Amino acid sequence: MKKIIIAILMSLVFVLGVSSLADAKTTRVRGYYKPSTMKYVAPYYKTAPNKTKFDNFSTKGNYNSFTGKRGTVSPLKIFRFR
Repeated sequence: MKKIIIAILMSLVFVLGVSSLADAKTTRVRGYYKPSTMKYVAPYYKTAPNKTKFDNFSTKGNYNSFTGKRGTVSPLKIFRFR
């Protein structure tokens, strides 16, 4: 019985650790006034800048926890050849 409880706890720690790696790092953008449209842009969150497009909120397979929307953009769209 003790081994089963230890195995369950270890698997729970592993699952929580792996799921935290999958979360995208976020950056808060402060609200600002956009003179070209004469409108105020409300504060929002975006993924932190990095060298990949696979972890953005808008990429398929990802989920924006702030808005509740799933990504719709294909991650392969970044491999455009010119």
